[in-house]
Amino acid sequence: MQNTATPTHCPYCALQCGMNLTPAPAGSAGTVEVTERADFPVNRGALCGKGRTAPAVLSSRVRLTSPLVRSAAGTLEEASWEEALDRIAERLLHTRVTHGPDAVGVFGGGGLTNEKAYALGKFARVVLGTSQIDYNGRFCMSSAAAAGTKAFGLDRGLPFPLEDIPKTGCVILVGSNPAETMPPSMRYFHELRENGGKLIVVDPRRTRTAEQADLHLAPRPGTDLALALGMLHLVVAEGRTDEAYIEERTHGWEEARAAAMAHWPEYVERITGVSVPELREAVRMFCEPQAAMVLTARGPEQQSKGTDTVGAWINLCLATGRAGRPLSGYGCLTGQGNGQGGREHGQKADQLPGYRKLDDPAARRHVAGVWGVDPNALPGPGRSAYELLDALGGDVRALLLMGSNPVVSAPRAAHVEERIRSLDFLAVCDVVLSETAALADVVLPVTQWAEETGTTTNLEGRVLLRRQAVAPPPGVRSDLHVLHGLAARFGVEKGFPTDPEEVFEELRRASAGGLADYSGITYRRLAEENGVFWPCPTPDAAVVDGGEDAALDAPPEDDPAGEDDPAGEDDAAPAPGTAPHPGTPRLFLDAFATPDGRARFAPVSHRPSAEEPDEEYPVLLTTGRVVAQYQSGAQTRRVDELNTAAPGPFVELHPRLAARLGAAEGDPVAVVSRRGRAVAPARLTTAIRPDTVFMPFHWPGAGRANTLTNPALDPTSRMPEFKVCAVRLEAVNAARVTGG
Repeated sequence: MQNTATPTHCPYCALQCGMNLTPAPAGSAGTVEVTERADFPVNRGALCGKGRTAPAVLSSRVRLTSPLVRSAAGTLEEASWEEALDRIAERLLHTRVTHGPDAVGVFGGGGLTNEKAYALGKFARVVLGTSQIDYNGRFCMSSAAAAGTKAFGLDRGLPFPLEDIPKTGCVILVGSNPAETMPPSMRYFHELRENGGKLIVVDPRRTRTAEQADLHLAPRPGTDLALALGMLHLVVAEGRTDEAYIEERTHGWEEARAAAMAHWPEYVERITGVSVPELREAVRMFCEPQAAMVLTARGPEQQSKGTDTVGAWINLCLATGRAGRPLSGYGCLTGQGNGQGGREHGQKADQLPGYRKLDDPAARRHVAGVWGVDPNALPGPGRSAYELLDALGGDVRALLLMGSNPVVSAPRAAHVEERIRSLDFLAVCDVVLSETAALADVVLPVTQWAEETGTTTNLEGRVLLRRQAVAPPPGVRSDLHVLHGLAARFGVEKGFPTDPEEVFEELRRASAGGLADYSGITYRRLAEENGVFWPCPTPDAAVVDGGEDAALDAPPEDDPAGEDDPAGEDDAAPAPGTAPHPGTPRLFLDAFATPDGRARFAPVSHRPSAEEPDEEYPVLLTTGRVVAQYQSGAQTRRVDELNTAAPGPFVELHPRLAARLGAAEGDPVAVVSRRGRAVAPARLTTAIRPDTVFMPFHWPGAGRANTLTNPALDPTSRMPEFKVCAVRLEAVNAARVTGG
């Protein structure tokens, strides 16, 4: 371990907060401790409790330190790396030979570094030859990505840096609670209000974020689409559209306008529960300043109509001229640590590196050239994440899973757990023995954030360098070592290096000319510049995908397959006298990334959620996070300080609803949906609608919220409807409980 501070980044959310890791004082429980890194612009030294306590998961007391192989007796036993890798390769090869390549599935994670996500996608398609690969990021940002791509021709979480938020005039924050999910980001919203700007929060709960808003709109869960359409109706009716902008920079306004005008305010009030005066006030606050933003998160996105819902909020920006202009625009607050980069470089079912489409012949030729394979040998698009999990034990007989815990995080989780148990073979690479890893036939202990070097891409599109600060335990290897070892056992001796920088150099060439072009980014630049925003082409980079990113000013490429520079040596610096591309902090200021440079309106109308309340299930359930836990909790539930702050699941409900049930604070309450039953202590609050209950989704067992959630899929993004389903409540005849 180094004797000085190592600048790196937090392992958790998409802010990727900067931090320093320094050697812990003698006698401390850990090997390193977190100290402030004030020079990183995103968090400027601030950290939440999760980031501050992140080194606790480095402890051998809570993490895996040896491969585990399931014995004949059915128990997981320690094994050597050679035995474990041999077992995985043998079973995956047997499945492929017996049932075909698509009988082998691969499931990745939004926490994997760019290098790992890239290598995993390449491994699935080149070594295994399977189309059956997707990742848990499908459950996070896919609806926003689909809507952004439709509207703008490109998906990047934020098309502007966070530093622009305090300088705009109004922000509408839809279905996001950053005060708990990414606390250091709240300074931007505080500064917005200090500067005279307005914050509007749209959430069925009065969250910590909503408490700090100038206006809180509390719609019925599943009605965000109607709310956006009602606001657009008022924009038109009150003459607040920017007709010159619409004419010069958009297509499809007439159809979108007609759809919005069918959603008059009183009709929207009946659907959403948001009053007409509140709607008018929100429109006034959004339209009066010169600049404004709409930011969405999982609330509107995790719906069976999530793509249309985000499209409606984008329509509001386009109709008022608030996209592709300074200090204005639509953005998505990406959730997972590498949720942005993880969806750019090939671990999605329909994607190749550089945000290329797998069914695009030009994209296939380019990437196949970098990989040294026949484009026709690459499989086509496969199943989306939930559809892949639902196929386990049927068409998909064996699964390699990296960095995900779907037993807790997937919708209809009891069914997903059953499908996982029905597999012929499951191999899991993880830091800890998660609930999913506990079901595996082979578990491989892999390195985590402080034990490895690699890149991530935060919610702004800022590519960052995480640096290794400590050596991993002796029995732990990186995911890149795993893929290298497995590829070799399949007879592929080259193409899967274990050095992350070598992988990144290949990723640069594979992404060159794509929408997410990293070809002008190097490890050296990332270290020197505190990150670089993509797209960042090299000075001679190409548009090789038919001009999709002409609006990003990427010039032609002379060597798309990299034949003249197979090892990437010439990519380290631009030619003498040629300045490197500075990166692109702000997108779309001159044109959108569509073939003609114009944005597209979405002609969308409100429709009900896939599952509406009825006599049997009369209450709505929505789910989310709490400040002291993260995602499925596989890591944070192993940190004592975080568990003290958030010890277990709960059911948040309004006192009127609790009174009808006969439940008091702390009483066990059963929440029952058509998919299962969960039990957790009641938490009474007037901060939630009386027709709605809320459960956090971080815990397994009896209080597992995702036992209840609905896997109904958005037809475009294939996002499950986590955020709204019909349930009933039942009193539980048991002693009062306080945790899960």
